[in-house]
Amino acid sequence: MSDHRHRVETMPDLSKNFAEVVPALRPKEAIDEANRCLYCYDAPCIKACPTSIDIPSFIKKIATGNLFGSAKTIMEANPVGASCARVCPTSELCEGACVLNGASRPIMIGLLQRHATDWAIKNQAALFQPGEKNGKRVAVVGGGPAGLSAARELARYGYAVTIFEAKEKAGGLNTYGIVSFRLPQEIALWEVDQVQALGVEFRTNTRVGVDVMPEELLEQYDSVLLAVGMGAVPKLNIEGEELDGVLDAISLVEETKTKPLTDIMIGKKVAVIGAGNTAIDAATCSKRLGADLVQILYRRTEKEMTAYQFEYEFAKQDGVEFRWLVAPTKILGENGRVTGLELVRMQLGEADEKGRKKPHPVPDSAFTIEVDYVIKAIGQERHIRLMEAFGLDHGNGIVRVETDSYRTSHPKVFAAGDVIFGGGNTDAMVVDAANHGKRAAQAIHAALTGQEQTVS
Repeated sequence: MSDHRHRVETMPDLSKNFAEVVPALRPKEAIDEANRCLYCYDAPCIKACPTSIDIPSFIKKIATGNLFGSAKTIMEANPVGASCARVCPTSELCEGACVLNGASRPIMIGLLQRHATDWAIKNQAALFQPGEKNGKRVAVVGGGPAGLSAARELARYGYAVTIFEAKEKAGGLNTYGIVSFRLPQEIALWEVDQVQALGVEFRTNTRVGVDVMPEELLEQYDSVLLAVGMGAVPKLNIEGEELDGVLDAISLVEETKTKPLTDIMIGKKVAVIGAGNTAIDAATCSKRLGADLVQILYRRTEKEMTAYQFEYEFAKQDGVEFRWLVAPTKILGENGRVTGLELVRMQLGEADEKGRKKPHPVPDSAFTIEVDYVIKAIGQERHIRLMEAFGLDHGNGIVRVETDSYRTSHPKVFAAGDVIFGGGNTDAMVVDAANHGKRAAQAIHAALTGQEQTVS
């Protein structure tokens, strides 16, 4: 008992490590930055934004002190605009397209977007109103960015919308899957509240295919949108994967957002398998949980990794180490607990279907490293069983939809977000999912009202 009490008393306050790392702009800083904008008529920043936010307009509203109008302009175009202000790779999108690049420095669009939406959150601003009820019902399967965006739009068209969400809270990736020091959970939940305020019904802790059947939704609703995102991290399929100390990246990040932080990683050695954004999040989480050594192990090189550049730089600043061209072959352990990792060196050969060079093991190159934890971050499985329960055509778990209509092979079912995204060199961005959801809602509305298809 005394040992336990001493441990609790001396445990460091890890919560400080999970506070938001990027500071907000102060009011004067925001106004000064807004006044740097040229308010381009044919603004390239708008074209670079997947949701086509009128960026010069929202920035000009900040400059004139109209923060309500600024937030409304942002959220009108992007129903998860507060989250995207924090997690979008702005240097590759709007800021990367800013005409001031090269001349001075681009406008800090992401931080200005955060400034306006933070004002809306703090002031509990009601930005939108539901449309007049049209008597039709739409079921949205999945309450992540795509599902929320679609539900918001459909509610404004006057539909009775029900979101079916497997987890306790809606918000999907934004609520559970992005580290708190980049996206605090309360930001994502405010976006959920904005949708709920329009009369959208949320049925949480409800799994379609288990708690409610697809055929029930098809019978009871005029249309169904499938926006379930991605599933669990797949197995590495190597010996030792069942050992205590083998974790998956998604569960690790989720636990830091939903449970009290613990000191189990303090002073430990951690190996993260994979080099996408989720791998980066798992690695930086581990460092902030007190791990002494965190290494990201990737079978390709820096050039082929799917993580955003700013994520990569952030991880290096946090002290994460990267080891390229290595792949795990066996997890070592004693008494049921991880003690090490056996690796083999890799070399790159011909390009695969995604354009990345395929890695091949180098003969007789096996070696071992000491680790206390192995974290799997090698992508996510797709919800193939659910797709097939709805009778949808898909290719390797990517739902096939009509070009620009988001309609699947089933005439009543549309799809948006990660379930239709794949085949490229990168993962879908949150802003992509928001755009999919908004456009899918427009397509559903056009289909249910018999209008000419005009998805914009």
